[in-house]
Amino acid sequence: MYLNSLKPAEGSVRNRKRIGRGTGSGRGGTSTRGHKGAKSRSGYSQKSGFEGGQMPLQRRVPKYGFKNINRVEYKAINLDVIQSLADSTNETVFNFDYFKAHGLVQKNDKIKVLGRGEISKAVEIHAHAFSQTATESIEKAGGKTVAI
Repeated sequence: MYLNSLKPAEGSVRNRKRIGRGTGSGRGGTSTRGHKGAKSRSGYSQKSGFEGGQMPLQRRVPKYGFKNINRVEYKAINLDVIQSLADSTNETVFNFDYFKAHGLVQKNDKIKVLGRGEISKAVEIHAHAFSQTATESIEKAGGKTVAI
């Protein structure tokens, strides 16, 4: 077998549609654009959401609510999750890299520790934010909270 003898599979390669190459080609005249109308004109480009002059969906539906562009999204980690990690790995310091290594957060996430569950070990937790109940529980167990 040589490179010059290679051929594509039967039926896999088709000739491209040659538009506007005379009436004999079968695609001359209007060049497959039909007669008249905006779509037949050169330079026509349809706007996204355009519905042929009908009121577009994004203008028909009512608008309400408010999206705060400055909102900070946190990844929540509860005390019961930290307690189970502390029991299974005998770790006392929990930081961002530890949570990332255990698949609880991704590299751009911010962590907030929430107070669901109990913590019995004295642990040091590094996170971006803590709820009040989480802080109280951690300090009551002899632990320490460090804001990143």
